[in-house]
Amino acid sequence: MSDSRFEMNFSQKQVKSDCEELLGRFQRTQSVRFEVFASIWREMEFAQIFWGTINHKKRLFSRLVLDAACCYFLPPFSFQIRVGGLYLLYSLYHSQTACPSEQIRLALKDWEDVKKFERDAVDAQHLDAVYILRQLMLSKAFHFTAMPALLFYKRKRSEDRSVLCEDFVERASRPQELINAELLEEMSNINDLYAKMKTSTVSQMTAPEDSSINLIRKDLVSQLRSTVLDFYNWQLEQETAVENENKNENSLEGTSSQPESSRRAELLASIKSKAYGEAAEASKSRRHRQVEMFSAPEGTGPVFKSTSSRTIKPSLRIRTTETLHKSADVWTEASDWTRICHLATPESVSEKKPQKKKQLTRC
Repeated sequence: MSDSRFEMNFSQKQVKSDCEELLGRFQRTQSVRFEVFASIWREMEFAQIFWGTINHKKRLFSRLVLDAACCYFLPPFSFQIRVGGLYLLYSLYHSQTACPSEQIRLALKDWEDVKKFERDAVDAQHLDAVYILRQLMLSKAFHFTAMPALLFYKRKRSEDRSVLCEDFVERASRPQELINAELLEEMSNINDLYAKMKTSTVSQMTAPEDSSINLIRKDLVSQLRSTVLDFYNWQLEQETAVENENKNENSLEGTSSQPESSRRAELLASIKSKAYGEAAEASKSRRHRQVEMFSAPEGTGPVFKSTSSRTIKPSLRIRTTETLHKSADVWTEASDWTRICHLATPESVSEKKPQKKKQLTRC
């Protein structure tokens, strides 16, 4: 990977982190008003993100920032985060230093989601979001493309995909969307019609008191509605439990440091006691100062004594004698041998060694 490519990937991660910080603050306000977003924008001085960019990199960096912010305007994020993403795109588009202004890349497959977002905002009377979106369209800020990301020749297919922030993703609400008032009313009418047809069929075929083939559920609609409500309440309880757990972790973070430090001190003390309880073998350069450990009475620590005596190993003759002369009979037969060379010397050979000539010294 080239240096420029590495630099752009690093910048993209930093921009994404800053955008998530801004949208996280906007999410905690639980508002979709543009004035609330603008106050957070000014507080963070987010417009300074374009400052200090080199002239020939202004357009490239503006494209990177707009692409990083555009993903928060599209599903699967919640409606509030998508509104914040729209406000973020509007603010970044008018704050960029590139001239002419870099457009916002928007794939054709995502345009239907944008139009649905506009319809939902109009139905909910969120006029701030509708006004900002139409201002962007009037200023021709969107650049409609075939693909959401810019394609390059010989680009690697295996690239690091950005991980979605779980706090921004909209929770599963498909059952609530499917089971609406119109569907429940239609199901109730169909159930009543089926009950009437069943009653007429059974009365013609069997006796009126015979109910052996009664397959009608009278409480089908009410039971379905109660099941969906129970699922929705369970979702709220799960979210509340997660929030309470996070609060408890933050509150116990300061108090947990003391027991952790005490456990660490106990562990270090046990390691030291084990280390002092065993005398380690000294290195060759320090064997003249080898440490010896003596037993001490109970209640006192280990006593150490330094000795300067060097351990003398038995000679080769003694070790060979111990190895060869194991039995008592062999030892009695060879007790008169005093030198190891006798083991390989014939009996006829004289045992006398030639005497060395004494060197004459001059007076």
